[in-house]
Amino acid sequence: MTNPWSRTTATDTAIGRRPAPAPWCLSPWHVLWLCLLLGCAQLAWAAPVAGVVVRLSGPLLAKKANGAVKILALKSEVENGDTLVTEKNTYAMVKVIDNSEITLRPGSTMTIENFSFAAERPEGDAATFNLVKGGLRSVTGLLGKRSKEKFEMKTPAATIGIRGTTFIAEFVAPPDGAAPALPSGAQPARPPGLYVQVLDGMIFVANGAGGAAFNAGQFGYVPGITRPPQLLPANPGIQFTPPVKFNSPIGPGDSGPGSAAPNSVDCEVR
Repeated sequence: MTNPWSRTTATDTAIGRRPAPAPWCLSPWHVLWLCLLLGCAQLAWAAPVAGVVVRLSGPLLAKKANGAVKILALKSEVENGDTLVTEKNTYAMVKVIDNSEITLRPGSTMTIENFSFAAERPEGDAATFNLVKGGLRSVTGLLGKRSKEKFEMKTPAATIGIRGTTFIAEFVAPPDGAAPALPSGAQPARPPGLYVQVLDGMIFVANGAGGAAFNAGQFGYVPGITRPPQLLPANPGIQFTPPVKFNSPIGPGDSGPGSAAPNSVDCEVR
């Protein structure tokens, strides 16, 4: 059987017309341009940087939105969509791009859902975090001072809003299965729920059952998503005590406590 494409090509050649290339053929230049376009698209799709790790006392992981897991070091960047996970002995401080600070305590998991800040564009401010488990200390930055209504710290029991604030939040998860027997003399575990302590300013804690404001020096508790926040008369057992070296000032040329070699890099596991 005669190839119709060959017949058309022969006819074009006979009448002096340049034959059209096969529609499925790509020249090397087309391949090069496609590669460049795909590379630019990947850069455009990269998540915005939300902050930098500035203090670290142990292993810190970042679970990326694409499923990759990265081991972070001092000076590592964290991005929107990252879920940060601290190991059992790790305190980690992230300096966010508006100069706010979030310090995770050991055994904590927090997702940076969306953080956006530009000095010349206050209308674009956004700050949404999700404390999945464990605890943290949050210090308000520039966004919290000019757009405090756009800050949200979500937890499984309630959402925390700020009013120019330094606060501590701890979420105690319900136990899995039967509660283990306590050693002799040990203090019983606190009931599950969200515990808050305000060190400066004020926070507003709310869920579907109600809301309450807590001022500096006060403690609060939310038993669960169906129970309203309540004021506590004293510290219910909130402890936030990073190592002494972790809280020491970082001098010139010092990478900070718990630093590795100066040229250490992040390690990504897929």
